[in-house]
Amino acid sequence: MSDHSATQSHGLVHRDDEGSKLGMWLFIFTEILLFGALFIVYSVYRFKNQDAFHAAALNLDTVIGTVNTVILIVSSATIAMSISALQQKNKKLAITLMVITLVLAFSFLVNKYFEWGAKFHHGLYPGAEHLMSLGHGQNQFFFLYFFMTGLHAFHVIVGMGFIIFVMRQVMRDELTYNNYTRLENAGLYWHLVDLIWIYLFPLFYLIH
Repeated sequence: MSDHSATQSHGLVHRDDEGSKLGMWLFIFTEILLFGALFIVYSVYRFKNQDAFHAAALNLDTVIGTVNTVILIVSSATIAMSISALQQKNKKLAITLMVITLVLAFSFLVNKYFEWGAKFHHGLYPGAEHLMSLGHGQNQFFFLYFFMTGLHAFHVIVGMGFIIFVMRQVMRDELTYNNYTRLENAGLYWHLVDLIWIYLFPLFYLIH
């Protein structure tokens, strides 16, 4: 049985793995266009408000940002290793690595929750009276910060759901060593989540 099509004894089953991969790559391309447009918007506003963006960035916690960066990089490695484990017929290890990926993703969201909570506590959120008093430039910075990191967090949640869905299929032997394209697609999506954050981190946290 090849990885590109499958014929089972209880009936003919056609599996278009190449089409599935192409569909995922096209989806990833549209996501890159979306965030690429946001990065351009960010660049324009930052160019117009360089001092304000610098001052606003000082309110972000670089340590938490760095920890979250490491978390996502490690999670990209674990999801990639889960694919290799399944290819090598090690179902238990593949599931374990997917669970680790999910735990790391949840840890990222927990860190982001506390980070956002601190910003709300100090009145550094769009519409807050304190933030309004800091000027238009810092308002723009924090609007982009919440919008772009919030959109990224949404992608993290979607990616977790995708991994959980695929993991259940692996547990039920619906995905095996010769039928792992859906897990590969989940891995591709998760790498996209990691890649986006790698750009977001220096744009917001490392201005200074």
